Amino acid sequence: MSDLKIVKPIEILLVEDSPSDADFAVESFADSQVFNNLHLVEDGVEAMSFLKQEGLYVDAPRPDVILLDLNLPKKSGLEVLAEINSDPLLRTIPVVIMTISSADAEILKAYSLSVSCYITKPVDLTHVNKVVRLIEDVWRPIMTEEISRQVSKNRTDPDFLKKSGI
Repeated sequence: MSDLKIVKPIEILLVEDSPSDADFAVESFADSQVFNNLHLVEDGVEAMSFLKQEGLYVDAPRPDVILLDLNLPKKSGLEVLAEINSDPLLRTIPVVIMTISSADAEILKAYSLSVSCYITKPVDLTHVNKVVRLIEDVWRPIMTEEISRQVSKNRTDPDFLKKSGI
């Protein structure tokens, strides 16, 4: 059995109730240059169940980033953000608000709840791709550093070739 580690994908939680907006995001992340797992939930209650690994989501991974709409059924995006911010285990996850709302009050409220970024929701695939590229730009150096660290570590391992199956 190999001791080589595979770089894990970025775990992305998309909280979006609009099927067309979700489709844009799914398509964009599928074409992304960064290895990712995109998880889609459709409302605020479902988002919190995913994050707290409850019910259907007992085996859900901890997301590396959350893309959150504000206008959600059952529990609003701001309510979800407030819950995330109040939980010491969740508050370290970067949250990007992607919403149609450009209301100053909502923007200020989101930043008061420690949102990482507030983006007025893209209306087409080109704009969604820009958001994906932003995430790629943030994560690529992290993933490159992790790969380099693993390669360097493995180069010093005398059994590297045997473990790699070469």
